This record gives sequence, structure tokens and C-alpha cells, in this order.
Amino acid sequence: MDNFITGTTIKALREKKGLTQAELSDMLGVSSKTVSKWETAKGLPDITLIEPLAKALGVSVMELMSGNTVINKNIGSNLLRSNFYVCPVCNNIIRTMGDAVVSCCGITLPPLEAEDADENHKVIIEKVEDEHFIILNHPMTKEHYITFVAYLTADKLQFVKFYPEGNAETRLNLRGRGYLYTYCNKHALFKHKV
Repeated sequence: MDNFITGTTIKALREKKGLTQAELSDMLGVSSKTVSKWETAKGLPDITLIEPLAKALGVSVMELMSGNTVINKNIGSNLLRSNFYVCPVCNNIIRTMGDAVVSCCGITLPPLEAEDADENHKVIIEKVEDEHFIILNHPMTKEHYITFVAYLTADKLQFVKFYPEGNAETRLNLRGRGYLYTYCNKHALFKHKV
């Protein structure tokens, strides 16, 4: 595991919570000398204390491990701030409406960075009646395929999952200004302005 708890993190979270070392130690059933050792990097909490320590400090285990607390800024629910995550183990696709700590199959996932589409990942959009036909001329083998296409505007999300050996085409209602995202399992997340 890349993340570990540091004494600096424990001390900062304890002080932010307004707790003394003695108060934290009472909550956890350890001595204040033990808490002092953690904070001065002369020892680490026992694995059985990780969850109770996080609870006592008012953070999640992931926040305690990373040292980064998640703050709800409530800046509005603009879908254009969405992030996509794909699990390399189970291929689970997760979308958040902003920054988040996302974990799947025991792995902390980084958000996918969207790139501008290259020649091999161009999208063809044809107007058909009141919808748009989306076509990706891309291999759809078991090893190399488009996983999903998503259309995001400030207030709407349309999402279509693709499968290997199928067709990389679908119909979407492209109303309003937004972005079309396509994800190639071998290359990247691609962003197309619509």
C-alpha cells in the first residue's frame, strides 16, 4: 500500500478536532504516551486502532491514510465538473460530481484525465430525426475496445456502456452545450466538445 498514517497527520487532525493527547488516548483505550509516540513518528497505531482512530478524529479511514480531508464545498451540482474512474481489476466505472476519494477492489483510483481525441478515436455524429447517431470507428475486440460513451451538459448526463465484440455506436440526444466523453480501455479517456 502506498499510503500510510503519519504522526503529522494524526497531530493536525487531533488539534483540528480540539482534542488533547490525553483525551484522544482515553477515546482509544491507549496511554497518552502512545499517542505522543505516534505524533513524533516513534511508533505507529496498531492496525486494530485504525478505524477507531479515524472515527475519533472525525475522518474516514481513507482520509486518515492519505492525510487529505475531503471538504464539502457545495459549489453546485454542475455535471461538467464530473470525474470518471475505472477499476483495473473489475472494470467498474464510477463517476463523481467533483473531487472524491474513490476506492474499488481495494485500490484507490485516480480520476481519468481527459485528452483531446486523436485520429484513431474520432467520433462521427449524424443527426437522425430528433436524436444524434454516435459512431466510433474503433476496434471492438476483447483486448481493445471502447468501454463507454457519455454526454455531459451542466445539468444532464447520458451514459452508454459498450462491450467487446459489439458495435461502438449509439443514439443520444445532444441538446445544449456539453462534452462527449469516450473511454478506450487501452489508451485514455477522450473529450469531444459538442
